[in-house]
Formats: sequence, structure tokens, C-alpha cells
Amino acid sequence: MSTSPRLAAAKRDWGHDESGCTMLHIDMDAFYASCEVARHPELRGKPVIIGTGARSVVSAASYEARPYGVNSAMPVSRARRLCPQGIFLPVDMQYYRHMSHRIFDEVFSQITDRIERVSVDEGYMDVGPALRRWKSPSAIARWIRTQVHSRFSLTCSVGIASNKLVAKMASTNAKPNGMLLIPVARQAEFVQMMPLRAVPGIGPSLEKRLNSWGINGVETLSQHSEAELLEMVASPGLAHTLYQAARGQDERQIVLHAPEKSIGSERTFSKDTNSALPVIALLRRCSDEVASSLRSRHLLARTITVKLRFDDLSYRTKAQTIERPCDTAQVMYPIARSLFQTMMGMDDQKEEQSSRVLQSRPLPRSVRLAGVSASGLTQARSTAIQATIEDILNEPDQVQCEKHGETERAVDSIRQRYGRQSIHIGL
Repeated sequence: MSTSPRLAAAKRDWGHDESGCTMLHIDMDAFYASCEVARHPELRGKPVIIGTGARSVVSAASYEARPYGVNSAMPVSRARRLCPQGIFLPVDMQYYRHMSHRIFDEVFSQITDRIERVSVDEGYMDVGPALRRWKSPSAIARWIRTQVHSRFSLTCSVGIASNKLVAKMASTNAKPNGMLLIPVARQAEFVQMMPLRAVPGIGPSLEKRLNSWGINGVETLSQHSEAELLEMVASPGLAHTLYQAARGQDERQIVLHAPEKSIGSERTFSKDTNSALPVIALLRRCSDEVASSLRSRHLLARTITVKLRFDDLSYRTKAQTIERPCDTAQVMYPIARSLFQTMMGMDDQKEEQSSRVLQSRPLPRSVRLAGVSASGLTQARSTAIQATIEDILNEPDQVQCEKHGETERAVDSIRQRYGRQSIHIGL
């Protein structure tokens, strides 16, 4: 869900010269909310807001919720005040990722393999090599929008330009469910009509710094030399980027098959807790979600990390790297639990005593948020796993571990068919 500024004046016909405009930016419209409407058609036309819990934030909102002032990153408590009739649903990242992979694989990949997946709901596409077959970038964009709607009951907006910067700004201003072509000759004009925050990468802090130098829009930004910008921002790389952006230029190329660095899951408690049991229960759930995500992407992880945020908003992480990469909660959860207990100074307890101790002993600090992430990712099919001496000596345990892996994959199949809440595993 994009919150970048949009100009009504920008959503117009800029001309039809597509020469050199081989870069497409495709951005799904209100993706999480739209996915929920697609699988629950009875919600169509209603204000759907993704995010639950008094202290959570809004992850997405349908366009019916926008007139009430609901936007992403807004506290859910405020969204409820603004839109009390809204339908608030929990985030289901496994479902959204599944839909995203289908869209990229079944639609985008039919055009070209020159695709850069930026996030679950947006990506760039270099269609230059595909023009012999498709004739024009706009024909490709129209086909993509039609296919996404007919196959998945979702909509997307497409920006067409000669580079990534202008294509992304074009798709933002084409929303919702639109297409915007910016010819090469008019890209500087298009960019220079925008406010500073419309340029990807210019956030509140940088905007404030530029404002202090009298720069209040991209047009005034374009009036300064690169040397002047360097004096303002004290970074040669950033000064060069700003200088180019103000002229509608961008040197970045498509990044193919960018490897994922980590996969995580975390939740904020509705109320700070000083009891270990709810934290451990959450780590169990997060381990299940992360393991399921790993399997869906055919990945294995070598490092498990636990993250805790405390009542004073400070946070702490602790990680453990394992010898045998894994993709099951059966392996991840005990590690996550052990890391948590170590972080809380509770690491020397025997398993049979731990539940009783955890119930009776308060945590040294109240916990606001907890989560688990997996990193050190490798492709499962190409990762050789060498049996250790311990594995050989404990062959029955290894067989049992493999059975747990089969069980969790069976759970994945049931959830894919009947929904994430249809079945839970015991660890």
C-alpha cells in the first residue's frame, strides 16, 4: 500500500512515443486487502483494513477505507476511530506470498525473465527483449493488467518509462487500476512537477534538510548543481542520485534473482507482558510461520534469531547458527525457546521444571513484541547435507526428525486448501 504523494494533474496523457520506454513498474493495488476480498467476495465494496490488535499498525486498507483517512503504518486503534464500520482482518502473509508468487510466475514470467521482484506486491520488468513479440510496452502493460484481473480478481497499476525511477513514480500516479506512459522527452517535466516526497528515497529527514536550503519541490531541486547538493547532504552518492532524479534520470539496472537474506515473523502483544509463557507461545507460532515460508520457497536456513522489544521500546536480538540447515518448526522452535530463555537469564532450567518455573517467575523486563527470523538461506535442492557422527549414532532421532518434516509439509497442503487457521501443529 503506497503512501507516496500523488498529483491529480500527473494522471493524464503525456503522449504516445514509446521509444526507449522499456522499463515497467507493476504495483498491485491495496494488495493485502484486495487478496482478502478476492477470497471473500462478500467483502467487495466494503472498507477492509488489514491489521488487528489495539497496538498493531495497519498493513493495508482497501480503497473504500481510504476516504476515512485510513493509511498503512497507522495505529489500528486510530483506524478504528476513523472507520468504526471497517472490517479489520489479521495479516496472512503466507497467503499473500502465495498469491504473489503465482502472479509473478503465471503472468509476469510469461513476458520475460528480466524481472526484479522488489516486494510481495511490486516489481520491475525490462521488456526490451520481448518487444519483437509484443510490439509495444503499453501492449504488454494492458495484457498484464487484464490477466491479473481475470485470473486473480485483483488489480494492478503500471508505470512505463525509460528507467526505474520514472516508471515507479508513474505507477504511483496511475493508481488505482491504471497505466501511465511517460515518454523519454517528457520525463524531466513529469518528475519536476512533483513534491520532494514523491521521489523514492526522499523521506521526512531528507525532506527537512532540503527544505532548510530552500528546496521545497523537485523543480527547485533541479536548479542546483551536483556540487551544491553535495554541500547540502554531505554524501557524494546521495548528491549524485538527487541530481539525476531531479532530471528524470536513473542509472540503476534490473537486479535479477536477488537472493532473500532472511524470513521472519513477529507480533506485538495487545498488552506488555512480564510472563514467559505467552512469549514462548508466540515464538512457537512464529517458528511455525517462518518454517512454512521457508518450505514454500524451497529454502533452508542455518541461523535462527529471536527478537524481543521491551516496554521502553528498546529491543534485543540473539542468534544461533546450526550445523544442519533446517526448514521445520520442529527444529526452529526449541532453538528459539532456548535463545529466549538465555536472553532472560533462564537458560539453566531442566525441561520438566521449565513450565512450572516459567509460570511462577516473572520476566526481568516486560516484553512488548517477540519474533523469530531465519537467515543464512540456501536453496533446498542444491544444499548438500552431510550426516554428522551424532546423526549416525542417533539414527532413530534422525528418522523421527524426517517424519516431522513430512508432517509439516502435509500441514502446508491442508492450509493451502482450507486456510491457515484450519490446522495447527504440536511441537
